[in-house]
Amino acid sequence: MPTTPGNLEPKVSIIMPAYNTAHLIADSLNSVFAQSFQNFEAIVVNDGSPDTAELEKVLEPYQERIIYIRQENKRAAGARNTAIQIARGEFLAFLDSDDTWFPDHLTAQMRLFEQDPALDMVYSNAILLGDLHKREFMQKCPSVGQPSFAALVVEECQVPVSTVVARKQALIKAGLFDEKLPRCDDYDMWVRAAFCGAKINYSRRVQARLNGGRPGSLGQSRVKMAEGYWVILEKLLKTLPLSPTQRDLVTRRTAEIKARYLVEQGKSQLYEGRFDKARELLKEANRSLRQRKVSLAVMGLSVAPTMTSRLILLWNRLLNDIYA
Repeated sequence: MPTTPGNLEPKVSIIMPAYNTAHLIADSLNSVFAQSFQNFEAIVVNDGSPDTAELEKVLEPYQERIIYIRQENKRAAGARNTAIQIARGEFLAFLDSDDTWFPDHLTAQMRLFEQDPALDMVYSNAILLGDLHKREFMQKCPSVGQPSFAALVVEECQVPVSTVVARKQALIKAGLFDEKLPRCDDYDMWVRAAFCGAKINYSRRVQARLNGGRPGSLGQSRVKMAEGYWVILEKLLKTLPLSPTQRDLVTRRTAEIKARYLVEQGKSQLYEGRFDKARELLKEANRSLRQRKVSLAVMGLSVAPTMTSRLILLWNRLLNDIYA
């Protein structure tokens, strides 16, 4: 049997925020209790969810096996911090309440810590359930080499939150999740943890299923995601004691992500038929990107806006390919 709230010193505390996922959370919890590694506690945080009545009905069969917390909405970062504050485990395992783990996920992650006791955080590959091409996470978002501060900043290494297991003290040292961020707070957390010296590694084994295509999920809006990364990078420049090399890296990356944001904004303007505004945004973005595809889009909107309106689907396909 897994560690229950009444037992002492679980090795791992599983952190699960819940918001509008009453119809999905049972699958997530079932995957938790099916783990081959059983020395854990499971903490579910109802983050002011509008489906609370339905959620609590779904959770009734699990009440003896979980720690359930109900709070006003603080977004994912606030829900995770609430759970971390009461977590008794040396390690924290994160699972969003619309994702699931394969049965050996925790066993595999804890084995990595056994093999290298200096590790502070590990993550793994996963299946993207909402991806039309049925890709693995690391096919779409690769991890190359050591996941250092620099590698995380430039996204050479990208971390799916629902596969992360981390030492609690490493995240506390980095300041926990930033509750002021509306999105991408997990990315911000991993970058700051790496900056504070956390040693990070990963496995290419598929160990989870990520339901990223769920309607209303944050991953649905590329504009908001680009904006989220941009805001975080600017925050890092203002708040971290970066070395000159690190500051130069983050500054350059901030310009790149701002340009990506402008491209996504420009695409949104095209959807709405605001071709002059789209052209301005794409032109500004291309000062950093310097991409032929964007130049062609700007030219087309400058000399033939009527033709562009007739060929909007073609332009949409062209621009989608910029960050496919």
